[in-house]
Amino acid sequence: MLLKDFLPNPALRAFVRCYRIVHMRFNSQEPPPFKPYTPRPEQCLAFYPHDREKVDFTTSNKSVANIPVALVGQALSVTNRFIHGHFMVVQILFQPGGLYRLTGMPSTEINDVYIEADLVFSKEVHWVNEAFFHARDYGEIVQIANRFVEQLTRKAVKDSHPIDPICRGMLTNPAVSLDQLAKQSFLSTKQFERKFLERTGVNPKLFARLVRFDRAFREKNLNPHQDWLSIALDCNYYDYQHLVRDYRDFTGLKPTAFHQLESRAPERKFGLAEHYYETQL
Repeated sequence: MLLKDFLPNPALRAFVRCYRIVHMRFNSQEPPPFKPYTPRPEQCLAFYPHDREKVDFTTSNKSVANIPVALVGQALSVTNRFIHGHFMVVQILFQPGGLYRLTGMPSTEINDVYIEADLVFSKEVHWVNEAFFHARDYGEIVQIANRFVEQLTRKAVKDSHPIDPICRGMLTNPAVSLDQLAKQSFLSTKQFERKFLERTGVNPKLFARLVRFDRAFREKNLNPHQDWLSIALDCNYYDYQHLVRDYRDFTGLKPTAFHQLESRAPERKFGLAEHYYETQL
């Protein structure tokens, strides 16, 4: 069983943050509980070489299932994920702006979207999924992903812009002022906001909130006995109430109530939890 992030080749890191592999087997005839999947500052390609998942959107009646390779846009609300049997997902998590550079498609067009990847990318995504199915181990999966991304970067539609490293930097330092970020990008504030929205699907302020919220979510999973005020301050919240506001806005629940729900997620059966788990082969 595995829940781990693997770093891509250094030459690819301007486009891809990591490859996330989740691999679990369920022998029981009874399906495991659903996974409440939090909004997080990311867009990804998700490959399902074995059994696939069903995705229910909590803010609508929309439900999607049986997609072998999905393009997942920036989520702004929780989705409930239902899995079973032999489950594996290989996610290629793009850097902020990485997907935009590869496709030229404004990211606002795929917010809260979970669609067939071959609607945007070529049918090659299915060959890659087949290669993942036949891979001997996780190391080979990472190698296959590296080769695929390298091919994508050769056909990138948009050149790099000074805003791109600034967008990536917000993943680790979301508290920098908008004016300062715009200045570093050699743009006016309005130009910066427009280009940022085009690349990430959300404005800089909302992106910073997603980064802080995601950090708090993972920090609590990593340190479940730590009190919420300490979590809030560690994650650059002004106080606990601002953390509560983000949990309500992004999950519809207060922090404690959401983590009680999330504690029943399928990976918990194997002693796994979403926190920080990057490594490199």
